[in-house]
This record gives sequence, structure tokens and C-alpha cells, in this order.
Amino acid sequence: MTNTIHILVDADACPVKEEIYKVAFRYAVPVTVVANAPIRVPKHELIERVTVSDGYDAADDFVADHADARSIIITADILLAERCLKNNAAVISPKGEPFTADTIGSAVAARALMADLRAGIGKGNGDDFSGGPAPFQKADRSRFLQTLDETIVRLKRG
Repeated sequence: MTNTIHILVDADACPVKEEIYKVAFRYAVPVTVVANAPIRVPKHELIERVTVSDGYDAADDFVADHADARSIIITADILLAERCLKNNAAVISPKGEPFTADTIGSAVAARALMADLRAGIGKGNGDDFSGGPAPFQKADRSRFLQTLDETIVRLKRG
């Protein structure tokens, strides 16, 4: 990548694409929207749509391969966040929570624990850990906008 700040979006299930475009236009930051199927994006010189194969982790591989210290990655995928942090990228969840080197270990561990708990469901014990994440809220959208704005400003300052 170049020395320019660049936003990469893991877009297949991203609920904040419109917010990303809004902030990107304000700061003139290019955005690459990566998905396994064609999705609608604004026709604008700052927005690039990349459609990858439907292979397992194809979108994640593209994003991780293009992540560097001038990248802002938008993803809810904890394992992709971990990969991008290894490339010194800034990583933000759609709920506005930054993933950092200090927090990613516990996020990966919590993900593994929940996967283990879900694997044990259905054994007749009545427990239900399969509900998924909490619904996306207006406060999440606001937090995301603030975090993305702050991250761009920080990267622009160098």
C-alpha cells in the first residue's frame, strides 16, 4: 500500500457501511469494500469494491494481505482483527470498539470459550448460548463514528 491512510471493510455483514463512506468523504480517505458477492457501493473515486471468490476466508485473506500501518480495518471478525493487528493496522469493530494488541488476546479467548459452549449445547441441559451478539443499537453507530473519526485523525497526525 501507499503512505496514504486507507480503510478496508470486511463488508459482507457490516452494518456501518454508510457511516464509513460519510467519514471517508469528509477526510478524503480511500475505502476498499471487500465482499464475497457484489454489493452496492457509491459511485465515487474514493470507493473501490472488491468481490472475492466465495472460498472460505477469501475476503479475510484479501483484507489481511492489504493491511498495514496506514490501514484502518473495519470488521467484527476477531480472528481477522488479530491477523490485521499483526500487520500494524488499526482495527475497529462495527460497534466502535477498537481491537488492540492489548485486547485481542482476551477477545480471541472469549471467542474460543463461546465456541466451546455452543458446541456443548443440545445435550439436554437446557442452557442456551446460541443467541448470537446483542442487537446493533443507535449508541453502537454513534460510538463507531466517533472511533473512526478519532482513528483517522490519529493516523493523519502520524
